[in-house]
Amino acid sequence: MDKNSFGFKHKGLEVSFDFVWNTIHGTPGEDGKLQGFFDMLGIPYSSSNHQSSALTFNKYTCKSFLKQHLVLTPEASLVRKHMETDLEDVAEQVGFPCFVKPNCGGSSFGTTKVARMEELQPALDEALREDEEAIVERYIKGTEVTCGLMKNRNEFTVFPITEIIPKNEFFDYEAKYMRGKAEEITPANISDDLTRQCQALAKDVYQLCDCSGIIRVDFIIKGNQVYFLELNSIPGMSRESIIPKQVNSMGMKMEDVLQQVIEEAISRS
Repeated sequence: MDKNSFGFKHKGLEVSFDFVWNTIHGTPGEDGKLQGFFDMLGIPYSSSNHQSSALTFNKYTCKSFLKQHLVLTPEASLVRKHMETDLEDVAEQVGFPCFVKPNCGGSSFGTTKVARMEELQPALDEALREDEEAIVERYIKGTEVTCGLMKNRNEFTVFPITEIIPKNEFFDYEAKYMRGKAEEITPANISDDLTRQCQALAKDVYQLCDCSGIIRVDFIIKGNQVYFLELNSIPGMSRESIIPKQVNSMGMKMEDVLQQVIEEAISRS
């Protein structure tokens, strides 16, 4: 593979790609690096552009940006590896219980639920082993849901919402990837009004963050309020992943959805 052209030679002939389906979680696939590379080469791809990807991969920056646009999101504080931090101030701002997690990362690696002050520093140490920054986020007890959606020819397709009920304390790596560790209910057992509210908010987030392709937006519902948790710009597409289940629940074929994403990306290039 020639890194300068993202092509290769086969039997003496130069082979290039018309399109790239990006399935790489974390860096460089989710944080904008690959997207910027493909932009320079003029190769269309399945995910959001490099600016949008960089924004949504950084949990704290994304939350802060959406908060400016009046999107509800749990209170959070940012901690950097090589900067002194007053943990008393963090605890006062966020409160207990809270979640501590790497600021840029996925699959809940390095994520800890913290119940009291003495657990905060060890949780930060764990998160900062995975990233240079950690986010400390207020825990909101409620119903966790996730909404997949895509945009094609300026029209949204919003998939049925999935309710997530983890068997563990939260939707951690084990719950995400091991069968039987979480119950995923599609469509979610929430009211029609809350369903409309979540889907409308997912569309707002998609537009505000200038997303492309298929994304998944995670929310927590408390009472009648919907809080944004985070955005997954490259959601899983395996048989056990949430998006294919939502597509199936909608009565659509996954291959048709993927074809729409490809055609839309090529039309934008």
